[in-house]
Amino acid sequence: MSRLPPLNALRAFEAAARHLSFLKAADELHVTPGAISQQVKALEDQLGIALFRRLPRGVLLTDAGQLYGKRLGEIFDQIRRATTDVLRDAEPDGLTVATMLSFAARWLIPRLGGFNLAHPETTVRVMADGKITDFNTEDVDLALRYGPGNYPGLHVELVFAETVFPVCSPALMQGAHPLRCFDDLRHHILLHDEPSPSYHNLCWQGWLATQGVEHIDTRPGPRFTYTHMSLQAAVSGLGVALGTDVLADEDLATGRLVRPFPHGVKSHHAYWLVCPPAALARPKVAAFRAWILETGRRFSAEQSSSAALPELAATGTD
Repeated sequence: MSRLPPLNALRAFEAAARHLSFLKAADELHVTPGAISQQVKALEDQLGIALFRRLPRGVLLTDAGQLYGKRLGEIFDQIRRATTDVLRDAEPDGLTVATMLSFAARWLIPRLGGFNLAHPETTVRVMADGKITDFNTEDVDLALRYGPGNYPGLHVELVFAETVFPVCSPALMQGAHPLRCFDDLRHHILLHDEPSPSYHNLCWQGWLATQGVEHIDTRPGPRFTYTHMSLQAAVSGLGVALGTDVLADEDLATGRLVRPFPHGVKSHHAYWLVCPPAALARPKVAAFRAWILETGRRFSAEQSSSAALPELAATGTD
């Protein structure tokens, strides 16, 4: 056959094959189910091959339809990725960075002015949410992730590790039950995070276990979706939170928060720069990579301590 099938017919069949439904394909392509049926029938007539088996309660793919649908799906994915890449390259001054909400609010954004001064020609867009970036489908140049660092198929570099420790308002260090030892926590409200499973190493029970403390009931206390929310609650004097040198840095520096105990635990997770290997060839990505790694190195040097920190046992996955 010398003439290629019409693109509309191929799109209709690929969507119907993916959903195994003319109705769902119609919803995706914003046409009627009848239009999908006509396009698929026209494609079958042109190819001389049955792609679907029409049943009383739906459709099934034939063997030929399964193979054709799979190959077309791969081709349309390539077209989507190529379109995303060309649009991204057509706007060379924009750089999209995906990261976690607490990290963006507490660490990245307060330091982003340094990158803007060094690279005024580049406009940074910070996209903060809790989901893992899919570089094949999302218009994202690079991501800053928190986890164990195993991201197959992507370029991965360590930005810095993280240390976990209790924090509270200076006011809680006074009063009838000042915080002088771990046992004093029994008289105070513990503030909890309820983020994604990758953050389970920030739970009170796990942290106290590393200190050999097992007699404190860590279950009561309010819970917050993001770490920066529990830190704000601690600033307001609502209780004692588990902070980190990364997320609580500014509050500790200004005195809004204090560390009641000197003990800290090194997290089994860390912050990583992640991007497709090919993205490193883009000047704006290379510039941000160099800046974030140097900024992370300086931050780590400032936070470093001569005391060795115990490892926090892994309880979650990324």
